Amino acid sequence: MAQPVTQPMNAPASPGTRLVSLDQFRGYTVVGMFLVNYLGSFAVCPRLFRHTHDYISYADTIMPQFLFAVGFAMRLSMTRRMETQGVWGTAWRMTRRLLGLVLVSLVIYTVGRRAENWEALTALGFWGAIGEPLKRGWFQTLMHIAVTSLWLIPVIHRGASARVAWMLGSAMAHVILSYLFNFTWVNNPPNGIDGGPLGFLTWTIPAMVGTLACDVFHTGGERLKVRSPAFLRVSIAAIGLMLLGYGFSCGTRFYDVVPMAASDAVNDSDDEASAVAEETIAAVPKLAEDPVWPSPERRRAKLDSERPSLLAEPPFVAPPPPDQRQWNYWMMSQRSGSLSYLTFAAGFSLVVYQLFYIACDLWGWRWALFQTFGSNALLAYVLHDLVSGAIKPFVPNDSPGWYVAASLALFFWVTWLFVRHFEKQAIYLRV
Repeated sequence: MAQPVTQPMNAPASPGTRLVSLDQFRGYTVVGMFLVNYLGSFAVCPRLFRHTHDYISYADTIMPQFLFAVGFAMRLSMTRRMETQGVWGTAWRMTRRLLGLVLVSLVIYTVGRRAENWEALTALGFWGAIGEPLKRGWFQTLMHIAVTSLWLIPVIHRGASARVAWMLGSAMAHVILSYLFNFTWVNNPPNGIDGGPLGFLTWTIPAMVGTLACDVFHTGGERLKVRSPAFLRVSIAAIGLMLLGYGFSCGTRFYDVVPMAASDAVNDSDDEASAVAEETIAAVPKLAEDPVWPSPERRRAKLDSERPSLLAEPPFVAPPPPDQRQWNYWMMSQRSGSLSYLTFAAGFSLVVYQLFYIACDLWGWRWALFQTFGSNALLAYVLHDLVSGAIKPFVPNDSPGWYVAASLALFFWVTWLFVRHFEKQAIYLRV
């Protein structure tokens, strides 16, 4: 699994060499993952660095960037290896490696004891025993990457139109399945993680955008400068994806709990009417019963109000709590793997990658920290949980900011020491 690989730091961006920007982008994403994963459990952590499952925070931009990088790298590897191994040989090689990543995921994401004795285990049955781990425990970052990548293999070598069609079909399938059962299922205990077992359908969006970005940026040379038509088209596409994702998220406004009539009642001088309205609002469940397609009553209540507001909060701005707006499919939610979230995040990932392309492949900038983590991302991922688990027992959740910051610095330093050691030995963890 671990193999020595030597990669020159100053390799140019040309069709035959590694794009420095890709490793730097991946390294930045790893650093961002370290930051939000470590800080998220502490009381002093700002909401923007947490996963709250009801809007897109900075923390929620990290995993889509991993999938973007995965799609980019898969397309790059496929086009290179097809020349010597052919389509089927390359596809089979990728499949074997990704099945290996599935196995790694099953080992890393361990689950608790499923039964206390043999009798209890046999009473659970096969699906009873694996149901909860399959829904939650096993389907975390590495498993999502593996399954999404396997889903891309049938079209990864094809033209842009075929890949876009595959992406759109996957997104539509996710909407339909969420309408039928998936949204409610994933958001009920035990809650799914990052979209649950069907999350790969929308994780396909940033991954496929990564493959399309590879087609553009891997050309290198003089044809792709900042002012070139190709670069401008990519910028327009990125902005378009973010606007489209935001547009999808505006559907969340149909799930505002307090329509105008109830709001008027709450503010009315009639204490009895106000009390009834407040009790009605308080009794509203967190999850909408019609999370994908708003009921006629819901649409009518929204559109018939005196001043219907159909614009959602901008990305990175927290929405009102569930007692004011029920959770629904159209909010940007990493837990749900919602269409709005991953459409916006795909565009955001593309913008971030463009910045790294400019800085690294055009201007020649390098950041040693990003290089270390980006060129050995799998090892960094595995180690960061171990290091965090060794430090966090000594850092209570209500620790003051200075103490949390000091522990964060220690966490980064120890993790970097390990990964840097392997980098100096030219040992890179691959699957």
